[in-house]
Amino acid sequence: MNNTVKVAFAQIDIRRGNTVQNLALIAERMEEAGSRGVQLLIFPECALSGYVYQSAEEAMPSAEPLHGTSSTYLVTLCAKWNLYVVVGFLEREGDTLYNSAMVLGPEGVIGSYRKCHLPILGIDRYVGKGDCLSVIDLPFARIGILICYDVRFPEACRSLALQGADILVLPTNWPQGAESSPDFLTRARAWENRIFLIACNRVGVEAGVTFIGRSQVIAPSGTILAEADSREQELIDIDIDPTVAREKRIVIEPGVFEFDPIGGRRPELYTRLTQK
Repeated sequence: MNNTVKVAFAQIDIRRGNTVQNLALIAERMEEAGSRGVQLLIFPECALSGYVYQSAEEAMPSAEPLHGTSSTYLVTLCAKWNLYVVVGFLEREGDTLYNSAMVLGPEGVIGSYRKCHLPILGIDRYVGKGDCLSVIDLPFARIGILICYDVRFPEACRSLALQGADILVLPTNWPQGAESSPDFLTRARAWENRIFLIACNRVGVEAGVTFIGRSQVIAPSGTILAEADSREQELIDIDIDPTVAREKRIVIEPGVFEFDPIGGRRPELYTRLTQK
């Protein structure tokens, strides 16, 4: 049985406050990915809005509800190409902003995620905290979503893995100074949970902040399967087999060299993790 899925990331240069231009670029990349037969396409954090804002008031015109004009338009492209996408955006709910990611497919808006761990940086200084880590079922895989800084908290990724995620999707805005994330955090999270990880960063300069690109696809072994340039916009696709992420127990030599980073846990020793 062929279980392969063609996944891709679209590393793009985002224009702060220019939702129309960003949406057009996202649509262009969706068309390109669809023509290649991509099934799951990931865009960066805040791909519709940009990230480096100095107040909630400044950012509010670039925010929109999950079921808004952008998602409605992008769903039509998903239906055209039989494509599933994850797009970072600033979500508006009443007077509150969230740093969110929408999950869209041919059938419509499938779900969303609100960033749970917030650094003192950019728009994250002015948004509300998400309060849910959940897995979303797609026809070909189960995905969990974290956004950028979230990946620095191993408990978050482990929670998604324990819920059965095959792929961790990570829209990011890694700026200069965040090189540790593509250098080793993404590989560690993939290996310790035995899951695929797709990190999609951006490039370019926004309000004086330079972003470092290096979007990646990581295998459950921690191997980098694909990595983008640090400066250029790129659309890179690769075939993966999500069922590999369901094989948690690794047997090198039966009874001599085996390990299981999920089944070998000792939860009774970790109670301090859930205490503030």
